[in-house]
Amino acid sequence: MISISDFAKLDLRVGTIKTAEAFPEAKQPSYKLSIDLGALGIRSSSAQITEHYDLESLSGRQVICAVNLGVKRIAGFDSDVLVLGIPDANGAVRLLKPDGPLPNGSKIS
Repeated sequence: MISISDFAKLDLRVGTIKTAEAFPEAKQPSYKLSIDLGALGIRSSSAQITEHYDLESLSGRQVICAVNLGVKRIAGFDSDVLVLGIPDANGAVRLLKPDGPLPNGSKIS
C-alpha cells in the first residue's frame, strides 16, 4: 500500500501524439513517439503498443502520460515520459485516453 501523498507525487498529463516511428533497435516491438504536452513541450516515449496500433493511427491521438519519472535510455533513445495503457488478456497494451478532447498538458487530478 502507498499513501495518497505518495500517489500525488505522480504528475499525469494529457498529451497528443505528434509523430510515431518504428523502433527496430528496441528488444521488444516498440514505437518512438513524440508527444505534445502543451507548456511542458514536446516529449519522447518508447511505447510497446505495436499489437493494437499501426504508425498511421497514432498521430493526433490523445494519451495519458506520467511526466516526472525521469529519463529511461532504451537502445540509445531517451524516453522521458511513460505513456499509460492497460494490457489485454494476451498482454498487448491498449492506450488510456480521455473520453473527449482536452488541452495538451492538462493535469490529471
